Amino acid sequence: MNTWFQFKQFTIHQQLCAMKVCTDACLFGAWFSKNISTKPNNNQRLLDIGCGTGLLSLMVAQQHNLQIDAIEIDTAAVQQAKENLALTPWVHQINIHHTSIQNYNVALPYDFIISNPPFFEEQLKSNNNQRNVAMHATALSFNDLCKAMQRYLKDDGTAAILIPFYAVEKFETILKSYNLFIIHQTNVAHTPSHPFFRAMLFIQKIPSTKSNTVLYIRDEMQQYHTDFKTLLKDYYLQF
Repeated sequence: MNTWFQFKQFTIHQQLCAMKVCTDACLFGAWFSKNISTKPNNNQRLLDIGCGTGLLSLMVAQQHNLQIDAIEIDTAAVQQAKENLALTPWVHQINIHHTSIQNYNVALPYDFIISNPPFFEEQLKSNNNQRNVAMHATALSFNDLCKAMQRYLKDDGTAAILIPFYAVEKFETILKSYNLFIIHQTNVAHTPSHPFFRAMLFIQKIPSTKSNTVLYIRDEMQQYHTDFKTLLKDYYLQF
């Protein structure tokens, strides 16, 4: 696997990180960036929970003038994210904090929260502790994530989370216990013939009728799907 991933406007180096750049994370960052509404020159703020390499924060900063706080618990990932950020035009727009969300403390709530949290709560773990923390909900459970969203999201703010499709029902139950509500769900499949494997969720404190859409990474001919290319065209070199 490459130790770096080249986008149109920035490069992600990833040799120090357990979780590498992956297609669904790129899709999530592009989907979020396209679908949020920001207010120019309004000092809006975003919290990136578990930023890893800094990928999501950089994807958002490329498209929106937001002040971004990115938090990460893993020491090596923090170093990597800071190095990636230093090579971009958005170095003064993103602040990277070496901390857990449980120990994070800030007075002002955020307009937006984004997170690609650890997915697995019950699956077998590997012998790589760094990868276990990145992939398994040992340091960031769904409950911790919902508690953080309730605490740090503005009353009219929007959060976005990427989780496995199979976990949506469980996650939605936890959300509701914190008076948080899914207002939109985009289900992701590799092709129209494959089952959904990821869900991208927009969440708010104000309940609303939930809308649903689907996204496919490739079409039946195994070419990148038109919708996927449209979302990633500002990021991927091949588009």
